[in-house]
Amino acid sequence: MNIELDGDRAMLRDTVRAFAEREIAPRAAKADEEERLPPENLAGLAKLGFMGMGLPDEYGGAGLDMLSCAIVLEELARACASTALSFGAHSILSAQFIYRNAGEEQRHRFLPAMASGEKIGAWALTEPGAGSDALSLTTRAERDGSVYVLTGRKMFITNAWIADIVVVFARTKGSDITTFVVERGMAGFSPQPPLKKMGCRASPTSEIVLDGVRVPEENRLGKEGDGVRQIMEGLNYERAVFAGLPLGLARAALEHSVRYAKERRQFGRPIGDFQLVQEMLADMYAEIQAARLAVYQAAGDLDRGRLTNAAAAAAKLFAGGVAMRAATNAIQVHGGYGYMREFPVERYLRDAKLVEIGAGTSQVMKLIIARELLQ
Repeated sequence: MNIELDGDRAMLRDTVRAFAEREIAPRAAKADEEERLPPENLAGLAKLGFMGMGLPDEYGGAGLDMLSCAIVLEELARACASTALSFGAHSILSAQFIYRNAGEEQRHRFLPAMASGEKIGAWALTEPGAGSDALSLTTRAERDGSVYVLTGRKMFITNAWIADIVVVFARTKGSDITTFVVERGMAGFSPQPPLKKMGCRASPTSEIVLDGVRVPEENRLGKEGDGVRQIMEGLNYERAVFAGLPLGLARAALEHSVRYAKERRQFGRPIGDFQLVQEMLADMYAEIQAARLAVYQAAGDLDRGRLTNAAAAAAKLFAGGVAMRAATNAIQVHGGYGYMREFPVERYLRDAKLVEIGAGTSQVMKLIIARELLQ
């Protein structure tokens, strides 16, 4: 696959990059310190028309393909991983998921407000006892006439505290899993205050308590029992498209390191003159080049309808590892200053760690890849 972007994608990249550098990056350190997502970030993305980036124009979206969406996440994460995370959870995990699995009436009911940024979305799969083994979820949806009564708890849900529309997975008959759209204001729906986190601290992550939430039948996505297929497809979208996030983080780590290596002087010379510093910079650059190919290939394969589970897992696995190594090397290049919050590289390391955990740990990604190879 050619790593060079065509004209439209290059223009898209430049537009998002300019906005992120101008509007988002200057707020990133304060947002991390205060553990609060600046509302101006999502509002600005809404004005640019990106909140529904993966949705067709008829629902108010930008009509971008998944490769373009990965590029948007890459550029946002280069400025602020927290913003990229919350934005991606809204636009891909929630809005784009609803588009793929909803009926026409549901699409017109939910998606325009999400595309405009009027309503924020979330995706609620993980539970206190169901993480890597997501299909062991215990949230129940009991049918009562034309409504379903949802009872259970969801854990580590990005955007739960600010979300208006939440995709929720619950058990229906027997071992079946079914998908519902739960809306803010429904009685018994209780997002909890944001949890204290190591990284991506400005992106709110919360528990959700579902205490007898009565969800109308018209808020069910697909048929009863469609949930397992929808979850597996949704995770592949998350792994392939969200792999743009660690790619952006790794780029930021390299760019700051190169700049610092030129400016910082020791023993009368810029530290970039020393070969062991050069080695770290070269390793970072080479791995980022390889990661970009893996991420763009996976996202492009989504658009071509031929993404495999292994390719999605490999993109996430490799890009996440590259981000961690790049951030670690960036701190090493910066020395004592890299350990201080005065410089952003310590934040990059904290933010990058999430990629090795969320949407399936790195160890689970290896199991997925090996299982597919051995089949």
